[in-house]
Formats: sequence, C-alpha cells, structure tokens
Amino acid sequence: MARHADWYFDFISPYAYLQFKHFHKLPADLEVTLKPVLFAGLLGHWEHKGPAEIPAKRVQTYRYSHWLAKKLGVPFKTPPAHPFNPLKILRLACALDGDHAVVEAVFNFVWGTGGDVNDDAALAKLAARFGVTDLAAVIGRDEVKESLRANTEAAIARGVYGVPTFAVDEELFWGFDTTDMLLDYLANPAMMQSAEMQRLTNMPMAASRKL
Repeated sequence: MARHADWYFDFISPYAYLQFKHFHKLPADLEVTLKPVLFAGLLGHWEHKGPAEIPAKRVQTYRYSHWLAKKLGVPFKTPPAHPFNPLKILRLACALDGDHAVVEAVFNFVWGTGGDVNDDAALAKLAARFGVTDLAAVIGRDEVKESLRANTEAAIARGVYGVPTFAVDEELFWGFDTTDMLLDYLANPAMMQSAEMQRLTNMPMAASRKL
C-alpha cells in the first residue's frame, strides 16, 4: 500500500532546493504532494525571524548552502539578490497544481542557475514551457492566490514553522538535514514511540525568556 507525505516548501529556501534534489532517496511507494507555502507567512504566525533577517546568519546561510551543494554535487548558484519576493513563482506552482516538473523547473531557475525572479521576461519564458502564455493573468486569479493562502494556513494548522518540511502521519521533519531521519522513520515508524522519543516530546520547560 502506498504511503503519503506532504512537502511544504518555498522557492526562497536554498535548503528546499537541496532537499528536492534528493527526492530520489525517498521510498518508491511514498506518494509526495508538493505544497507551495509562503515562508514569510509562517514567520509572521510564529513570530520569529528567517535566516536572511539576522545579518551574521544570513552570510553563513549563503556560504554554507554554496559549500554544501558543491560537496553534494548539486548544481547551485545563489540568485543575484536574496531574500526576494517569491509570490509570482509560488503562485505559478499553485496555478499548475504543484506539478513536479514545474516545481523542478522553477527551483533549477532560481538556485540551479541563479535566475532573477524580478526578471519578468525570464519568468514569462519559464512559464511558457508549461503552456502559460500570460503569466500575470494566470497568477493573478483569485483562486490561485487563495490556493497559496490555504496551503500556508493548513501548514500552520499542522504545526509547520519552517521550510522545507515533510509531514508524514502526525510527524514533521523540518529542514534538509532531517532527510535521513525521515528515511529512518519511513522504514520504522515505531522509532517515534520509543521511551526516549516520548520523553523528549513531552519534556517540560525549566525556564523561558521574557519577550
């Protein structure tokens, strides 16, 4: 019997791109639904900052993702400016129902070749590959905007706080670096029921910051 996972992502994340490039490691019987979400919406809800909003973390994120991609042998080039507004490309993905080929093409454009999402001509050419001849009209449809909004709200309701995140059963696996943990869980779901995993899940807080 096929199993199912939802993959929440935003093209703004280099780690989402790197994880997408490793989908070949997933079990053949795992059906994955690609769910474009607005990362800024997650940040706003959970009231925390993204990596690019903390100066030192921003630099390390760019350097580390560049280094990691090279180490993994994944084509990689950071776009000319980051963070950028991902709404157009997220809505394109939504308009085409999260199609795998579309998502792959957009990721390759942004992070594989360092494409500029503010280059309307380049985006139009990209969209035309999938039969979209009037990009502005397609991504401007109310139902497309609502699809992205609904995906983001559903992710928040599920507890998703960052991208990329795999949601399988009741479990969330955030970040490219949890890929191996996800694979272990898929091979042995009972791992989350161990005494130590349960203790960690329910561990109380001993102190908290005053905000």
